[in-house]
Amino acid sequence: MNLLLSWLILSFAVWLTAELLRGFHVKSFTSAVLVAALFGILNFLLGWLLFALFTVATLGIAWLLAFITRWIINAILLMLVSKLTDALRIDSFGWALGGALLMSLIGTLGEWAVRSVF
Repeated sequence: MNLLLSWLILSFAVWLTAELLRGFHVKSFTSAVLVAALFGILNFLLGWLLFALFTVATLGIAWLLAFITRWIINAILLMLVSKLTDALRIDSFGWALGGALLMSLIGTLGEWAVRSVF
């Protein structure tokens, strides 16, 4: 149940991000659900690997600045999702960074709100 709830919150975050940012485009809420699923799967499969690579490449600085590193990795994964599906279109990497930040904020607030209610 927690997985489905997190997926729905992420879907809402993707959709709301597309509504708020000009360079971040999602066709519909159904497309946002697909984008959230792909993003979640890629984050699970590749997120830790990219984090490890960034940490080694920067001699540990990426680990010390984990928030910034995760933010950049999420932007990279969003760009990858936009290449894998036509449900998401991002105009540039800058918009991907903005989208990753906004999605994280919305997702965190959504998770907090749902957890406080239930």
